[in-house]
Amino acid sequence: GRETDPDAVIAPMSGTLTKLMTESGRKVAGGDVLAIVEAMKMQLELRAPRDGVVAEVVVQAGAQVKNRQLLLRLKPKE
Repeated sequence: GRETDPDAVIAPMSGTLTKLMTESGRKVAGGDVLAIVEAMKMQLELRAPRDGVVAEVVVQAGAQVKNRQLLLRLKPKE
């Protein structure tokens, strides 16, 4: 499932997606900050798990997200 999906970027805890810094089709490098979730007054930076291309973004900035919710996914490695 999502827990083991190496291409998925998931919310580490429930909160608000305050910033989204990428979009579908964009190339990213491993470690790039792709989104910021604010939870319990903390800003949590969500980073690309590896170099790749964003396949889909499933949430919009300002959205409430749940713990372990899928936020975006990279295209599978070829």
